[in-house]
Amino acid sequence: MLDNHAKLLYFFSKANQITGRKKLQKMIYILQQCRVPFEEKYQFHFYGPYSEELTLRVEELCNLNFLNEEKEEKSNYHQYHYTITEDGAAFLNQFEVNMPEMEDRISALQACSARFLELVSTVLYFAYLSKEEIIEKVHTVKPKLKYTKEEMDQAFRFIEEIQNKPLH
Repeated sequence: MLDNHAKLLYFFSKANQITGRKKLQKMIYILQQCRVPFEEKYQFHFYGPYSEELTLRVEELCNLNFLNEEKEEKSNYHQYHYTITEDGAAFLNQFEVNMPEMEDRISALQACSARFLELVSTVLYFAYLSKEEIIEKVHTVKPKLKYTKEEMDQAFRFIEEIQNKPLH
């Protein structure tokens, strides 16, 4: 049980800060699709792949004071910022976490907008389909986002780049 919590703390220790719950969900899912051994189960939801397990684990880590969740008031919504606490870092130091180096991937993902990560994770979710079928599926399940051909091409290029980064 604590192994999965420790893996998430390791992720937060490398990421420094994650801004946004949707972005967090998409980052973990994309890393999972890059063979990083996160074990949260995902289902397709309003904003693409979503893991209730991940939401609950993050909540537990916050309740244990291992993660800090800071709520920021925006004009018409709340934005959440997550950072590992000193207690979380101390716990992590006592736990042997077998995780590959992922700083390069985390940096690449953090540089992307939540909207783009939603597209990338949706494309990955339907990776069992052909490229043309994926594009059609994305336009079917995400019609309001009106992804352009350029955004779709960029998502496929990004996936190829991030999946081909070596795991150490």
